[in-house]
Amino acid sequence: MSAPTSCIRWFNELTLADLPLVGGKNASLGEMHKHLAPLGVRIPGGFAVTAEAYREALDESDLWVELHRALDGLDKRDVAALARAGRRCREIVYGARMPRHVETTIREAWREMKGRLGEDLSVAVRSSATAEDLPTASFAGQHDTYLNIHGEEQLLDAVKRCQASLFTDRAISYRIDNGFDHFKVFLSVAVMQMVRSDLASSGVMFSIDTESGHPDVVFITGAWGLGENVVQGAVDPDEFYVHKPTYLKGFRSVLRRTLGDKQVQMVYASGRTREPVINRPTPKADRARFCLSDADVLELAGAAIQIEQHYGRPMDIEWAKDGPNGALYIVQARPETSVSQRNAAQIEEFVLDGQGTPTVRGRAVGARIAVGPVRRVADARQLAAFKPGEVLVADTTTPDWEPVMKTAAAIVTNRGGRTCHAAIVARELGIPAVVGAEHATELLADGAAVTVSCAEGAVGKVYPGELPFHKEVSDLSGLKKPRTEIMVNLGNPELAFQTSLLPCDGVGLARMEFIVNEHIKVHPMAVLHPERIADAAERAAVEKLWAGHPDGASYFVERLAEGVGTIAAAFYPRPVIVRLSDFKSNEYAALMGGRAFEPHEENPMIGFRGAARYVHPAYAEGFALECRALKRVRDEMGLVNLKLMVPFCRRLDEARRVLAAMASQGLERGRNGLEVYVMCEIPNNVLLIDEFSELFDGFSIGSNDLTQLTLGVDRDSAIVAESFDERDPGMLKMLKLAVEGARRNGRHSGICGQAPSDHPEIAKYLVGLGIDSISLTPDTVLRTMRMLSDIEAARG
Repeated sequence: MSAPTSCIRWFNELTLADLPLVGGKNASLGEMHKHLAPLGVRIPGGFAVTAEAYREALDESDLWVELHRALDGLDKRDVAALARAGRRCREIVYGARMPRHVETTIREAWREMKGRLGEDLSVAVRSSATAEDLPTASFAGQHDTYLNIHGEEQLLDAVKRCQASLFTDRAISYRIDNGFDHFKVFLSVAVMQMVRSDLASSGVMFSIDTESGHPDVVFITGAWGLGENVVQGAVDPDEFYVHKPTYLKGFRSVLRRTLGDKQVQMVYASGRTREPVINRPTPKADRARFCLSDADVLELAGAAIQIEQHYGRPMDIEWAKDGPNGALYIVQARPETSVSQRNAAQIEEFVLDGQGTPTVRGRAVGARIAVGPVRRVADARQLAAFKPGEVLVADTTTPDWEPVMKTAAAIVTNRGGRTCHAAIVARELGIPAVVGAEHATELLADGAAVTVSCAEGAVGKVYPGELPFHKEVSDLSGLKKPRTEIMVNLGNPELAFQTSLLPCDGVGLARMEFIVNEHIKVHPMAVLHPERIADAAERAAVEKLWAGHPDGASYFVERLAEGVGTIAAAFYPRPVIVRLSDFKSNEYAALMGGRAFEPHEENPMIGFRGAARYVHPAYAEGFALECRALKRVRDEMGLVNLKLMVPFCRRLDEARRVLAAMASQGLERGRNGLEVYVMCEIPNNVLLIDEFSELFDGFSIGSNDLTQLTLGVDRDSAIVAESFDERDPGMLKMLKLAVEGARRNGRHSGICGQAPSDHPEIAKYLVGLGIDSISLTPDTVLRTMRMLSDIEAARG
């Protein structure tokens, strides 16, 4: 390599200590070259044009006074004035003559790269500010990038344009907001070998969950072509999660994956156009398949974990896959500056009190709710009309819009994923955003009042009108946990990471049927025997579900494993008790294809449900699919904190047959620490608790069904609803017999029914009996925890 000069540094000569000289992006690239490349993390080669080169250009032309004249006294709230100032500053910097020795050195470095890498060399020219990629201020997207640059003249022009981008409107506004002096921030430039991801895929990943701040996952997004589309939100990308603790234990499995639409892909332009890159529609076949293989996802996750461990903090990382050789490269890594900065001792929750039918849906960013009038913006010329407190609705956003985005109540875009520009800005601002909400600009009318809700899971919703909502803030700093274990009831994997941040002891009831109903949507037997569905249109819809999978069974197993695995991973290593499917026949019939496999019953509540189904010829094959999915969660994903629970088990011989069926599918009680519980929800479970204790590791009282069957009340009937009361003396005696019987046999006792959530006195009574755990709805966990702590303290 050539000898270092004051205006050029090769990446492998840099470390983080060089940030004042080459900016955050270049310093990080150098740091990774030095410390992570030897460990197998691939970083493209290149060099940095130092901040000194920028300063010299302005010094030689004596332009600092002109810049002060443009910026001093600027009111950034005046969008027009900000635009004028930014335009003038960019003209000043771009017009500054590049010092001759700087130009000569850049040309020499270009020729050296071309000599090593070939005559067809193309590079990415990227801005790297000296106040960029700091732990508390990322400056993400503030400055310009130029891709597929060929030749010395193109390179020199791109360097000057990057230097001028220190004064984009968005960068000026960002510096003012974050207290940075315009004249103490300088611009270095990265000249990096292009990775031919135009022939493959690229994207962004975080070593933390971007919504909840959960630290134990790597979240990866990607799309076909160059990565700018993912960064800027021009596409709805594929999403992948990998669980870090089990990955580090040697389990190589993708936790979950979501197929994005990937509408367009950015590729190199042909020689007939002046643009170095263009967007073109993604072929239909590529939109229907993932842009990364599982092996690719796991390799990226491994790189993210290494990068996070080296930097000692959650990281925001850009990656690219080279088409010709299939290798994966890390092209940028910077500290994550939003969710990782939250106060861990404070839980903030937004709750929607009203109901409505969403006008549009997309991917939720920021678990918040906001209301306001719609303002559709088609291009930057319309930004001047935007008023603070409006909901910004656009096809997608660009960094130039940031000064206006900062005044929005919420953001809604047609395109984009949860790592795009709009999402990152929304998180930093603490406002909700619904991205990838197809046709939002068509369906939402200017001036119409809407409610933007991102507090209902991964799906963000925009409701018409101003729906009521409230915010709950809980301070955990002085919270004392009771001796009785407090667990949560949960069925929605989309809420798992957020819910797991509660100071609870695990999941006492994970409802498998919710995952089947919401995320799989099809009857288990229908994926095995679609030919038995009489209606041709319904049969076609069922078969369409598993497009891209070898067959329906693999689709069902994968989706169920991902749903259950997400909950288990979110709470790992705390126990997660998943209840095997407990649909009633009428509920199974409502699934796609379900009517072909379900009998009509007058009273499904006490009919063909629970354990009886699993060993019946009409459903045994479907139960085998459930077992395959759960085995995958424990054996392939490594989530051995998962415990299984058998519902509605009427008789001992039924229990033995179910356990034998599970063992035949690789879920043998005791193997690899597997614990199997049983729901204690039938009087026979209580009366024969000693005998059931020989077969199961624990009991979870299902107060809803136990009350129904003890009092003889149909819990679905409004007519006799007044007779349904878990506090009845007979029910209290049942609870006492169950808890004492479990303790007598050395078995775990818990309750997962609705009673403790609805009636604090029931929780108090159970604690007095010495129950081991109480599982509650998430919204009652903190209140109940404080109450039980007080009870235990009073009793000594």
